[in-house]
Amino acid sequence: MRIDAHQHYWKVERGDYGWIVPDLKVLYRDFGPEDLNLHLRNHHLNGSIVVQAAPSLEETDYILNLASSHDSILGVVGWLDLNDPQHRQHFERFRRHPKFVGFRIMIQEMPDANDILNPHFVEALRSYAYEAVPIDLLVLSHQLAPLAELLDVVPGLHGVINHLAKPRIVEGLLEPWLSDMRRISAHPNIYCKLSGMVTEADHKNWKTSDFRPYVQKVLELFGSKRVMFGSDWPVCLLAADYDQVVEVLMESLSSSWGENETALLFGENAKTFYKLGKEVVK
Repeated sequence: MRIDAHQHYWKVERGDYGWIVPDLKVLYRDFGPEDLNLHLRNHHLNGSIVVQAAPSLEETDYILNLASSHDSILGVVGWLDLNDPQHRQHFERFRRHPKFVGFRIMIQEMPDANDILNPHFVEALRSYAYEAVPIDLLVLSHQLAPLAELLDVVPGLHGVINHLAKPRIVEGLLEPWLSDMRRISAHPNIYCKLSGMVTEADHKNWKTSDFRPYVQKVLELFGSKRVMFGSDWPVCLLAADYDQVVEVLMESLSSSWGENETALLFGENAKTFYKLGKEVVK
């Protein structure tokens, strides 16, 4: 199975996408499955994992409703606020939908990433980790140290780093991102999405060589069985089209990367991580 493990749909008039503003002209319109289907076909992808793009329960309901009527949506990663005492009730409601595969924590949006180490937050994650619930982790490179601490106290967390943790590609910096990612990759239940790279580079003047060091370090740290391709479409359109995103990744792989590894990267790992075809919680 070939899968795009990270992309978004939105309907601007819903009004909870605070970051999608008119100045982002390429993004300030509706994007739905009919807009992505051609790209999926062109790259022989069976479907995609749709990830929440707004921090609201209504957003999760919206994409779950889309999933009910579109076979190309293989799974939905929703949103939960673990600071909300009712988060478990919301989770239980969401997981009744057969395409709900997990939720995303938006550390990126936290004024202080150390808040993820608060006792109630840790306790909540331990309960989800015990049930092996897939959790997406949206985190910036400078927030990786608190995340590494969190994983030390919740070592069983079944998580995936989004967008390589957004390293400073535009500046060509590897450290301290690399050291922090090395610590995080030591946790065997943590995966990494090779997604969102083009928007971390110079949007107008990036080169494939800008990304190769980051891709190869992630492959070295996480191995072939804990990495996933994600287009981050349509956000990627700020810097590249869908074809270019695929090309960047393919050209950044090492010469020793073979067909079996490519099959894992382009779908099989996502199928395993998100437990597609199985119950979210065993």
